[in-house]
Amino acid sequence: MTHAIGTTVDRPFPEVLESTRSALADQGFGILTEIDLAATLKAKLDADLPPQVILGACRPPLALAALGAEPSIGVLLPCNVVVRSVDDATTVVEAMDPDAMVSVTGNEALAEVAADARTRLTSALAAVAH
Repeated sequence: MTHAIGTTVDRPFPEVLESTRSALADQGFGILTEIDLAATLKAKLDADLPPQVILGACRPPLALAALGAEPSIGVLLPCNVVVRSVDDATTVVEAMDPDAMVSVTGNEALAEVAADARTRLTSALAAVAH
């Protein structure tokens, strides 16, 4: 099993970042955190990276259901969605595969929640790709 699901988009980073936020919202996800990884690493380590932002996406009903099945699942929440520039015209969008929650914990009670989250994230990624 892979740890991520994703898509590569032939559009510039700023446009794809906005499309990703919108597509996640359309699937019921809110953005709890936003980390500009390139800016952070530039400030802390003077490292030059292409634009890359980590969005901490959360759909509260899914988070509540996951916590009900596995009280310590909070260490894997929110679901990180990464938008990163490959070049001026190409952007990659990747999300943690929610099925990894089941694999990491070994708790099959999370399978239904993970499947719902995966369907919603896959739909959001498909919307960004088109």
